[in-house]
Amino acid sequence: MTTTTGPLGAVATSHYLATEAGAEALRRGGNAIDAGIAAAAALCVVYPNNVALGGDLVALVRDPQGQVRFVNATGPAPAGVSLEEMRAKHGSALPARGVDTITVPGGIAGWDTLAGLGGRLDWPARLEAARRHAESAPVARSVAAALREGESMLQADPGARAIFFPDGEPLLEGQTLRQPALARSLERLAAHGPAEFYTGELAAMWRAGLQALGSRISEEDTRAYAPVVEEPLSADVFGLRVHTGQPNTQGFSLLRTLLGLQRDQTPFDAPYGADAGRVAALFHEGNQVRGAHLADPHAMRLSAEEMLTVPAPASAPVPTAATGDTVGLTAVSADGWAVSLVQSVYKSFGAGILEPETGILFQDRGTAFSLDPAHPAALAPGRRPPHTLMPVLAEQDGALRYVTATMGGQAQPQIHAHLLLRLLGGASPLEATSSPRWVVDVPRENGDVPAIVEADMDAQARAAIGDAGFAITTVPPRDEDLGHSNVIEIRDGGYRAASDPRSDGSAVVIA
Repeated sequence: MTTTTGPLGAVATSHYLATEAGAEALRRGGNAIDAGIAAAAALCVVYPNNVALGGDLVALVRDPQGQVRFVNATGPAPAGVSLEEMRAKHGSALPARGVDTITVPGGIAGWDTLAGLGGRLDWPARLEAARRHAESAPVARSVAAALREGESMLQADPGARAIFFPDGEPLLEGQTLRQPALARSLERLAAHGPAEFYTGELAAMWRAGLQALGSRISEEDTRAYAPVVEEPLSADVFGLRVHTGQPNTQGFSLLRTLLGLQRDQTPFDAPYGADAGRVAALFHEGNQVRGAHLADPHAMRLSAEEMLTVPAPASAPVPTAATGDTVGLTAVSADGWAVSLVQSVYKSFGAGILEPETGILFQDRGTAFSLDPAHPAALAPGRRPPHTLMPVLAEQDGALRYVTATMGGQAQPQIHAHLLLRLLGGASPLEATSSPRWVVDVPRENGDVPAIVEADMDAQARAAIGDAGFAITTVPPRDEDLGHSNVIEIRDGGYRAASDPRSDGSAVVIA
């Protein structure tokens, strides 16, 4: 952790090379928007198990006047998709991987939208670090572990096999990852801007590669795609004004939990003592509401505000499991800009498809659609699936106080709750990101609802969670599946920033 009153800003990400890319953007005269884009682009190269150019993005942006906007750059199902066809092909649920799970990638358009809100640098400056790392970068710990875990899936894809298994064996931590086709794609984006990904030659190349595998994403789908910029979903809790994402994201679940804790006058240390069972119940209720109601807002039967208070159903369709392969980064600049950005390929290495001509890896976000035609999240042309991604900003007395972001799949709102409660209880960003953590997972087939608890969690909290009826699953301390979080605190005219030890990340304050 670094503390200073230096004038430029702060950046925290889940990979140290991405943090440096963001810091360099600030040094070049950019602001938090430029830093966020540069860091996100670098992460798409050095953290491919978690994020790629073929993924989605959400972000909160706060400008120097204090206006907060939510950028939803999650992509829809293609116009040519059919629920009936997918049911005939896959049965009651879409697969976890494969070409039928790829929705229109929204992330690159999200960068363009962010830049249009107030970015200063040009695209070559924003993408230079990413292009350089695509030519050569060390394999990170998280990437090496994911390659071993996903070897059979990735070996089956020619594009992934060539990049990640150059000698027939998975690359190891510290070895060199070379992605020449991806470097060329980044050069095209730098030269022509993000539109190249949707309407240019690069778009034609990756679409053709996916269409050869059966994808329905068409030229019309990519030309028509545009992110949505809207007001955030916000609530006043514990003296903070907390902002997060609107549906189709699960930001409502964080606010729902915090409002419940505030209503019950639960202390900030509740997750770590005798009150942990009550917190676990709120986490579980959020999962149940998400599984039953979250969808593209055009298909939802409840408003976002109603999601904050609607009773949790006794049972609900099982949402995605707690783990998620995502990056969440934070950036602030001394001119008053702040960004919480989350970008993802969903499950590790997304759909498991790396288009070889472009070097682009694609997400599997479509697997979150339901194939039940009665469910609000039923697959339909042009609809966006329910999303785990959610950015967070918190203000205090009208001034920005915290910028947080995390990975963690459906557990993201729970991890954010941990972070904010720790911070409100007096913890520093370093303490908040490093402290023992636990989350409530989705129900098992036998009906048990597991709570994933790090081994060094307080014994009283562990007992309270078990007494509340949750099945304890113990994982090692600082387990990667409990999220890669990043936090920046703004206080006394300076910054404190920290990156989660569960990741390969770093945090810097740039003087």
